[in-house]
Amino acid sequence: MAKKKFKDLSSGQKKGFGALAGVQFLLAGAALRDLKKRPKDQIRGSRGWWMAACGINFAGPIAYFLFGRRSA
Repeated sequence: MAKKKFKDLSSGQKKGFGALAGVQFLLAGAALRDLKKRPKDQIRGSRGWWMAACGINFAGPIAYFLFGRRSA
């Protein structure tokens, strides 16, 4: 079976892909912005590692928001 290319997807599938990509970029952007503004003592672990983790699809930013921040 041949691998599907983006141009072979239906318009609904393309819209769904676009929506998921948009959510991913918003999540990563929000996490990176929070990392930049948050004081170092309120971050669990290394700021650099969390920035790298934000590049991992949905899992990185969600993990940062769930486990990477300390309450003020």
